[in-house]
Amino acid sequence: MEDVEIVDGTPEDSGEGDSDQDGRATLDPASEFEFHSNELELTGDPDDERWSIRCLDVHKRLGGIPVLNGLNVAIPDETITVVLGPSGTGKSVLIKHLIGLMFPDSGDVIVRGQSVPHLTMPQLLALRRKVGVLFQDGALFGSMPVYDNVAFPLRQHTDYSEAKISEIVRERLADVGLSDALNDMPNQLSGGMRKRAGFARALVMEPDIVIFDEPDSGLDPVRTALLCDLIQEMHKLHGGTYIVVTHNIASARQIGEYIALLWRGRIVEAGDAERMFSSDNAFVRQFLSGSAEGPLTMD
Repeated sequence: MEDVEIVDGTPEDSGEGDSDQDGRATLDPASEFEFHSNELELTGDPDDERWSIRCLDVHKRLGGIPVLNGLNVAIPDETITVVLGPSGTGKSVLIKHLIGLMFPDSGDVIVRGQSVPHLTMPQLLALRRKVGVLFQDGALFGSMPVYDNVAFPLRQHTDYSEAKISEIVRERLADVGLSDALNDMPNQLSGGMRKRAGFARALVMEPDIVIFDEPDSGLDPVRTALLCDLIQEMHKLHGGTYIVVTHNIASARQIGEYIALLWRGRIVEAGDAERMFSSDNAFVRQFLSGSAEGPLTMD
């Protein structure tokens, strides 16, 4: 089958094949990605410090099913980036590639100038110490009080004295408003408090990059807004690259400075928040407005 040229995101009529009811060519292999941009601003100079993370033509199959399907995306430094996308579109798999828990079948993932798939294990461990992760439920150790949960990375990866560890832990817990919860066990905390404790632990090693995996999952709208406020406050205080992975449009509107929209294992479009919320792309408009009308269906 001949390749079909993509013009402005729409397959050019080749005169071959039938069309389905919505006008997409059923025999066109490019129709699956007709809403995906071919003009993403990706890398520029490989040593350009403006990009903290770059994923270059990343492919990953799980159980024979493509999850990341030629993913290209660049994450700017000193920015809160929101990676949006429908459920099951590869967001969590992307996170695992960024921290070296998974490696691409092909392509490259470059974090702070280092190719993650080519790192030795000591190099990979050193890179991970520069990355903080807030997991969906906080991922606290149930048998440890809040203080020990937050202190855990420092005890594992530094030779700090307990006095120094105590100073750092108390500062981070104060940052997230949990100074009075030092001795509480995780099962004594509300969902929002567990996420804040997890946030404190993610910050305790003073990471260059902080990744939030669905931080608003399980929270009501008010607590989601408060957590987003906290993320913004901590970014202003500590700086660095913040990556918020979510499908919550309200969170993206509140904190997103740069937005990348992931669908079918590729980035549909990426850019600053103003550009994305005024996009002419049919998929982007539908997803960011939460509309039932558009190319995204229940399938």
